[in-house]
Amino acid sequence: MAFIELENLSHIHHAGEEGETVALSHINLSLSAGEFVAVLGTNGSGKSTLAKHLNAILLPTEGICRIDGMDTRDAAHLWDIRQEVSMVFQNPDNQIIAAVVEEDVAFGPENLGIPSIEIHRRVEASLRAVEMTAFRNFAPHLLSGGQKQRVAIAGALAMRTRCLVLDEPTAMLDPAGRKEVLTTVRELHRHAGITIVYITHFMEEAAAADRVLVMEKGRLVEDGPPRKIFQQVEQMKKRGLDVPLAAEIAWRLRRQGMIPLPEDIITDEELVTALCQ
Repeated sequence: MAFIELENLSHIHHAGEEGETVALSHINLSLSAGEFVAVLGTNGSGKSTLAKHLNAILLPTEGICRIDGMDTRDAAHLWDIRQEVSMVFQNPDNQIIAAVVEEDVAFGPENLGIPSIEIHRRVEASLRAVEMTAFRNFAPHLLSGGQKQRVAIAGALAMRTRCLVLDEPTAMLDPAGRKEVLTTVRELHRHAGITIVYITHFMEEAAAADRVLVMEKGRLVEDGPPRKIFQQVEQMKKRGLDVPLAAEIAWRLRRQGMIPLPEDIITDEELVTALCQ
């Protein structure tokens, strides 16, 4: 059984009212536990609306969203779903509520009534997983943007989440902060087996995923491995999206007939190796 299942899912804002808008239209999607999936699309394509269905912030207007077999429309499963799937948003300042890092990480488990000894264990393990143990007694406002996002991720891990949904988590960060967050996410996926749904505008980040979904006008229009998706340079550009710079350079060189490069290049290292050969 799939960990996340969407069946003919549609979402209409202000359904039945004047000015209703279709945000998602007939999405069918199945994600297995342990996958790392990147979601791409221009503004208004439905990426964030899709993400908010995965932990029942939004409910389908039509169709079904199941998380580990639990229907998000069933209120009895709400807290179970939100422990299974945690959200990390674009602005880390909107997620951090405590005056000290370790207190912020402990906030979720405390609200579940978890015993203090277990909360301590979870906080220790979560901070260690995101390499923020040394900052446990810091005030969050003293941290960099990348460090704040890692604290937000630690808070999700302390809930014993099985899936992290990250909605453009690096959009407000500098390149160093973006690298910090992506490295943390990749390590959690690789070593802890956490399912990752990663919404981004940065194509190099999407290239790190196992699978890429492309959204357009509320529909899922592409679904495949990064090498397949980023070979479609012209199609992606028609959709208002980029591809990794290495993929575009290789495509331009092939199109000009200058160098017979492989069609599946997506990283700088692969491009350099191919050019040197």
